[in-house]
Amino acid sequence: MHKYERIIYWSEADQKFIVEVPELAGCMADGRTATEALENAEVVISEWLDIAEELGREIPQPKGKLMYA
Repeated sequence: MHKYERIIYWSEADQKFIVEVPELAGCMADGRTATEALENAEVVISEWLDIAEELGREIPQPKGKLMYA
């Protein structure tokens, strides 16, 4: 499991749980349940990191709990 902070919330518009990963720009996932959304977020985080590495972009170090959201 990656150590990046995740913010999870219910989206009425989408009728799904949404997970945002604030430390990784644009990194989000969704799911019908909170558990599914978190599992999908793990996949998306891995893909985000793989693509960033392939493109030679800087990969942020996990900071843990952020002081804002």
